[in-house]
Amino acid sequence: MTGDAHHPALPSIHLRVAITWLSIFPFVTFGMTLMSLIGPVASLPVWLRALLLTAMVVPTSMYVVVPRLLALVVRWTPRTRRGRASNAAEDAVAAG
Repeated sequence: MTGDAHHPALPSIHLRVAITWLSIFPFVTFGMTLMSLIGPVASLPVWLRALLLTAMVVPTSMYVVVPRLLALVVRWTPRTRRGRASNAAEDAVAAG
């Protein structure tokens, strides 16, 4: 099963991991800096600050940033390179 015009093949898992990291890292950096400047939040335990930060960063990244970055990568990546790993995995599932 390969991608078509409506459902293009996804980039490799390695590229998707890099895109996810690139979307989360700036938000975490900004959030940690912001939290250290806000008095009441800065005094919270580390685990609670991490919980609050990740509760905002992960959904924002996964629902807003990552899909847009993936769309850019799919548009910029030559069709012959796109989804090679995904197609191999799909072929193995179809054969087995």
